[in-house]
Order: sequence, then C-alpha cells, then structure tokens
Amino acid sequence: MQKPRLLLGKKNNIKLIFTDGKKYMKKSMTIAEVLLAAIFLAVVLSGILMLFVNCMLLNEANRNSTVAITHAQYVMEEIRSTSFTSIQAIANNGTWDLNAIELAASPYNLAVLNVEIIDTTVTSVGNLLDVAIDISWEDRRGRVRSDQLRTQIADY
Repeated sequence: MQKPRLLLGKKNNIKLIFTDGKKYMKKSMTIAEVLLAAIFLAVVLSGILMLFVNCMLLNEANRNSTVAITHAQYVMEEIRSTSFTSIQAIANNGTWDLNAIELAASPYNLAVLNVEIIDTTVTSVGNLLDVAIDISWEDRRGRVRSDQLRTQIADY
C-alpha cells in the first residue's frame, strides 16, 4: 500500500492539501475574525459579570430586609409578652421606639443595619389594640428602606 503524499499549496489565503490525489481545502482564520470573536466574547462576559454583580446586590438587599423584619418581630414578641392593660402606656413612653444604638446595647444585643430605626405605634380600637411597628434603615447606596409589621391584640 502506498503512503499518501502531502502537498501544500496556497491560493487566496486558502491552504490546499493534496493527499492521494484528493483535494482538501483548509481555510485559516484572519486577524479580523479573531478580533471579532474576542469582542463578542468580551461583550458576553461583561453581561454575565453585570448579572453576577446585580445578584450580589439583590442578595444583600434581601438579607437586610430579613434582618429588619426579624428585629421588628423581636419587638412584637416583647409587646405580646406584656400585659394588655400596660401595652399602650409603655408604647406611649417610647419604650419600643428604638434606634441602632439601643438595638446594639443590652438587653437586645442585635446586629444592626445602617441608620436603623424602629418606631412603634399602638392605637386603641374598642377592646382591641392596633399595633404597628415601622422599621427603616439605609442601604449601601444611602437610600432609605422601610418595612412594617402590623397586628391587633385583644384582651381576653
């Protein structure tokens, strides 16, 4: 059996390969094509990077919201453990109106958010108490975020 012979020729940037009398064409990439592929890859990778950064920011926002709601629930549990007759008087004294310094100190000892403030409002509606806990904080960009927990407590 004969060995295939390999002859190379070049015509218009196309390599011509001859083996055993058959002709194959192999086109090489030009520098323009390589640059175009690199630009396309850069655009795709920058889009993926932006998506990743946005997901990180959303994760932080959701984490802060969860921490804020947890602090408000903590205050709500304190209110629930107080006798019905003294809830409104204690709320009017501002006992449950807390700022970041008070939340970090004893007896709470909570990890606080940036400029975190809890404002508690108790209003009487017949034999019901309407309790609203407003919580606000600043996010990384300095925007004020807020959330609210609301419930009604009855004397039974």
